[in-house]
Amino acid sequence: MSDAILAMRAAIQTRLAADAALTALIGPGRVHDEAPRAARGLYVVHGEVDARDWSTGSDRGCEQELALVVWAAQSGSSRQALEAAGLIVSALDDAELAPEGHTLVNLRWLSSRLAREPRNGLSFVTIRFRAVTETL
Repeated sequence: MSDAILAMRAAIQTRLAADAALTALIGPGRVHDEAPRAARGLYVVHGEVDARDWSTGSDRGCEQELALVVWAAQSGSSRQALEAAGLIVSALDDAELAPEGHTLVNLRWLSSRLAREPRNGLSFVTIRFRAVTETL
């Protein structure tokens, strides 16, 4: 299952890096596997993934509930985080991605949640998607 997770992450990063509206809002190179140290401004990180077997009688498959997290970082702007989250949903909901070694059956937006980190008060939006892939 980890190969499906890694392939989806790479395909998502490629799609988001190519999204001109998102790049204009958060800047280039602001989608990360893990949170960068001392980040300033808006950035996006991959969050939790819950993967399950989705195999059929003839195909191996993986169902993932995955999250992306938009951090407002030093800007503290909930509005900008929500705008970035909206652009991410637009870019990924029902997108036709090509995860390496897999066929994407579907990718659907499930939910978005705005919150504040209790320790430092920074805003973040957690965006959840459901992805189903089959192994090539």
